[in-house]
Parts: sequence; structure tokens; C-alpha cells
Amino acid sequence: MRKAIPAIVLVCMLAGIGLYFLVLRTPALSSRPKPAPEDAVPGTANTTLIKPAVAGQDALPVSSAAHPATENPSPSSGTSASPPPVVKPYQLGSADTPPAMEPAIVLDKMSIAVRQYGSMFGGNPVGTNEEITRALNGGNPKEVKFISEEAGLRINGNGELVDWWGTPVFFHQLSGTEMEIRSAGPDKKMWTSDDLVVK
Repeated sequence: MRKAIPAIVLVCMLAGIGLYFLVLRTPALSSRPKPAPEDAVPGTANTTLIKPAVAGQDALPVSSAAHPATENPSPSSGTSASPPPVVKPYQLGSADTPPAMEPAIVLDKMSIAVRQYGSMFGGNPVGTNEEITRALNGGNPKEVKFISEEAGLRINGNGELVDWWGTPVFFHQLSGTEMEIRSAGPDKKMWTSDDLVVK
């Protein structure tokens, strides 16, 4: 019996050493990812949403990964959302600074730009204010720009040529080679007594 005791002790020691290494290789239960509860709040990567049941169908779990729009950045992450891009209110010139010339001269400069376009392309640009402005500002077959800020011309954020007061002008095509340009004047109302008109 005494001869068997060292053998039993040796077997117990080997079993203990084997158990020790087995525990080291097995990750702790607390480090394993926990499954998300069925009613978790959307916004996390492991969220499971319950899709409403349609008549004749059972409710189905849907992963939030399929719906990236519902995911929000974590407020505790320390990173803030990038600010929206700044939209320039005017594409050419400034809304706050009128041209350093008389309002009638600004209108004359527009008329000159239209005539220069007509001379190059054999006819005036046609369409709405935005379309005419685009054609005068390089949107033509030769990509020539007939308008400039130095000439006192300004283009608002909608792509329209505006008068000295910042109101879009009205282009009236009289013929293929003659264009009437109307400014609303200081009251900024079209078709009133203070309107400025050039041809």
C-alpha cells in the first residue's frame, strides 16, 4: 500500500498540471461577447431589431447592420460629427457688398456681356435667368466667361445674375439679337416705377 502512495501523488500532480494548462488556454466566460437582448436599443453593432409581422408571416429578427441609417455615433466616443459644408450665398461677388458703381452701370455691363455673347455665337443666350447666366459664365460651347466680378456683376446662390440691390434681373428676349434686361430697383419689386431697364 505504501508503494502505491507515490504513484497516486504523481498522478494527482500530473492531473493538476494538466488542469492548470487547460484553464489557461480556455478564455474566461466574462471575456466572451454577450448576445444582445431582443429589445436592445438601436444604435449598436450587435442590436437585433424585430421586424413587424406581416399578415400570414411571423415576426423576424433583423440585424441592425442591414440598416446603417439607424446607427448613431456614440456620444462618449469623443469625436463630434463633421459640420455641414458651408454654402456660399453668392457664386460670384458678395451678398453684403454691392458693386462699387452706379446701379445703371451694372445693368449696362450685363447688356454688354449679352451682346458679346451674341457676337461670338450669332445670337443671344435664351432661357431663364439661371440658364442665361450659366451660358454667360462659361456654360457655352467655347467655355468663354463674359461676366466678371470686376465688371460689377454678381451671381446669387441660385445661379442667377442679380442687380445692384441683389434682386435677380428679368431677361426679356425681344428678338434673336436684342435683349431687354430689367432690374426691380431699390424697392426690389418688379414692374414698379423705380425699375431700371436696358436693351
